[in-house]
Amino acid sequence: MLQHDYLLEIISQFVDVATAALRGAVMDGDVKSAGQAEDAIAGLLDLDPEVALQLSPDSLVTMMLLSGVADSLAGYVAYTLRRLSGAYADMGRAALAELRLAQARAVEESFGCEPGAVPEEFASLDAELS
Repeated sequence: MLQHDYLLEIISQFVDVATAALRGAVMDGDVKSAGQAEDAIAGLLDLDPEVALQLSPDSLVTMMLLSGVADSLAGYVAYTLRRLSGAYADMGRAALAELRLAQARAVEESFGCEPGAVPEEFASLDAELS
């Protein structure tokens, strides 16, 4: 029960940070905001931000598996990566957009998430960004 409560708190904090960062990245094309969303993913997975999102899609999945809580977090990570992919594409950063999309797909595939699914906590943000 304690671990469950802790996980819910971590997810809540992630959603708050990622929501603000994705708004800036998607709506304003702000690179700094995109970096904040990436830092939030790294923090959620307890990884070094400098390394985490430079990983190949398969390596990111491996690191998530090693975290021990990946099943609980995969949908949030995949959603955020997909939104970052779109933001980077809009910013003209095609290579980074492709990497984020490949990472999102690898997470979805590895953890059985529906491609493009929107976690409940991101539903209002997703409607706002669409």
